[in-house]
Amino acid sequence: MMEEGLVCQWSFFRSLLAILQWWAFNVTVIIINKWIFQKLDFKFPLSVSCIHFICSAIGAYIVIKVLKLKPLISVDPQDRWKRIFPMSFVFCINIVLGNVSLRYIPVSFMQTIKSFTPATTVVLQWLVWRKYFDWRIWASLVPIVGGILLTSITELSFNMFGFCAALFGCLATSTKTILAESLLHSYKFDSINTVYYMAPFATMITGLPALLLEGNGILEWLSIHPYPWAALIIIFSSGVLAFCLNFSIFYVIHSTTAVTFNVAGNLKVAVAVLISWLIFRNPISYMNAVGCAITLVGCTFYGYVRHMLAQQPPVPGTPRTPRTPRTPRSKMELLPLVNDKLDDKV
Repeated sequence: MMEEGLVCQWSFFRSLLAILQWWAFNVTVIIINKWIFQKLDFKFPLSVSCIHFICSAIGAYIVIKVLKLKPLISVDPQDRWKRIFPMSFVFCINIVLGNVSLRYIPVSFMQTIKSFTPATTVVLQWLVWRKYFDWRIWASLVPIVGGILLTSITELSFNMFGFCAALFGCLATSTKTILAESLLHSYKFDSINTVYYMAPFATMITGLPALLLEGNGILEWLSIHPYPWAALIIIFSSGVLAFCLNFSIFYVIHSTTAVTFNVAGNLKVAVAVLISWLIFRNPISYMNAVGCAITLVGCTFYGYVRHMLAQQPPVPGTPRTPRTPRTPRSKMELLPLVNDKLDDKV
């Protein structure tokens, strides 16, 4: 009994530690990116995204090839272009649009809009892939959509360009998720191997546009900024932290249950909103805060419904409701990160 108690305590402590480090990396990356655009006046989202991809590519190479913390999942050379390149392209659009929205709208508004992703994913799967969804899934989307509408109408720092960038970022995220299910179905990728293969492609895709569209602006910024080297250290540090975030996601998925991961993810948004407000002091109205809260409650309810339906045995003759892509598919995937013999799947 004592041993079982110790195992339970260690499991709880490991889950709590995993969630806290995930929150820390995620919130820090968001805040630093906003700081780069607002305080450092480095208004070049393409270049920031490219730097993140470069740091992630180097970080994944070190983790897999040098430190050997994760085994490399071999991919057929043809599949790198046929399957991974299209994923990388959509991944680039997602990251770039996220950084563009951060430049124009507050973190609180951007994070709330990003919570719209479950709705766009369901609608895309229903419209394009004709997937069946239980009525409870559609019902769970109502507070998400309602909260987003209320937040958008009452946002005091509303910017249409930033709003559209965040909204299309949700569509890109949903498209990436759906493509991952169809293109990478034969590969059991974890987040580190995903970054290992996608980050080099993402660097290639964003490198030239960043140079052509933002190169002159960066040179001008370097010439007028009072502390350019200190600012560049902060910018590249955000890239390193962005890679660490991928590693932290990998760890938290393997240390918590699907329901805990869903709740922690929505609480993380609330933490990011609070910390960003404390730092940047962007005005938030009462109704705006209510809209944000409704959205997060809706996202939590949506995740709970998806998990509940995934646990039910399928009714004969009825299409099975697809699981949430980020939900672990088996008990084996809930084991801790230290077991490197597992074939992981995110």
